[in-house]
Amino acid sequence: MSNSSVYILGIESSCDDTSAAVLCNGKVLSNVVANQEIHAAYGGVVPELASRAHQQNIIPVVQQAIQRANIDKKQLNAIAFTRGPGLMGSLLVGTSFAKSFAQGLNIPLIGVNHMQGHILAHFIDDENQQKPTFPFLCLTISGGHTQIVKVNDYFDMEILGETLDDAVGEAFDKSGKILGLPYPAGPYIDKYAKQGNPKAFTFTKPKVGKLEFSFSGLKTGILRFIQKNTKGNPNFIEENLNDICASIQYTIVQILLEKLKNAVKLTGIKQIAIAGGVSANSEIRKMIKDGEQKYGWTTYIPKFEYTTDNAAMIGVSGYLSYQQGTYSKIDVKATARLKVTE
Repeated sequence: MSNSSVYILGIESSCDDTSAAVLCNGKVLSNVVANQEIHAAYGGVVPELASRAHQQNIIPVVQQAIQRANIDKKQLNAIAFTRGPGLMGSLLVGTSFAKSFAQGLNIPLIGVNHMQGHILAHFIDDENQQKPTFPFLCLTISGGHTQIVKVNDYFDMEILGETLDDAVGEAFDKSGKILGLPYPAGPYIDKYAKQGNPKAFTFTKPKVGKLEFSFSGLKTGILRFIQKNTKGNPNFIEENLNDICASIQYTIVQILLEKLKNAVKLTGIKQIAIAGGVSANSEIRKMIKDGEQKYGWTTYIPKFEYTTDNAAMIGVSGYLSYQQGTYSKIDVKATARLKVTE
């Protein structure tokens, strides 16, 4: 690698956040995210509204990222963008913008797998964050995914186990909806859980394979539990909110921990990382960190702003591809469904 600076523009538009970042040799110079407030009113992301908002946001967001990075667009060496998985309409906005911009500047285009992006966020050059060594296990947890991935190299990954139904982020959000919390409910459950007793209520854990996850039964269990108790006492949720949140969170975290321990036993790998939006959860971060003392793990926890959907992770993935000389053809297509191994 020569001493020259490689500037990569990363663009992320897989769901409801429009984000752009500029990286220089893997270091983040800017990471701009435009959130879409509109979805909170609907209790979930509305795809049609999301893609419209991306269309409004993408140019100002990219412009801001370039300005904040204090560079000229002519200095960019490549443009990396999320090609999938995600909402088709949202992906198309980012994809078509990235293509035209790359063509206009006559620089390479690099399509990034969004799930790989979450994992590769660990390789952002940041003094506050350790980079994992290969091979490592990554617990990838988000609104749409729950999986344990064995990472052999930057772009060589295998799924050891994944959810058979709902993702963990969905379990948090649906539980929150049952409790009448705003969307997305994950951060609220995390907040109330801090004041509650995690052993106040017990919920049954799903019986599935050693490395598989399942959250639909847990969700149903929580719904029945709330229905039963509010029948006898209409103020049940209000009076016990902290304890309910703490117990739900505790159950979910225990499920994740159990599977992770199984994966360590099976592979003998003790390098453990977390990635994805749900890895912003304070209890999950604490559980992973505690694994260092308890199980002799070496753990890697990304900076808070690199856990949720952001363009810095797309930029660093693009930078790693650029170093290997792996580019996309101009006819690269956005794909709503894409495995982390693809």
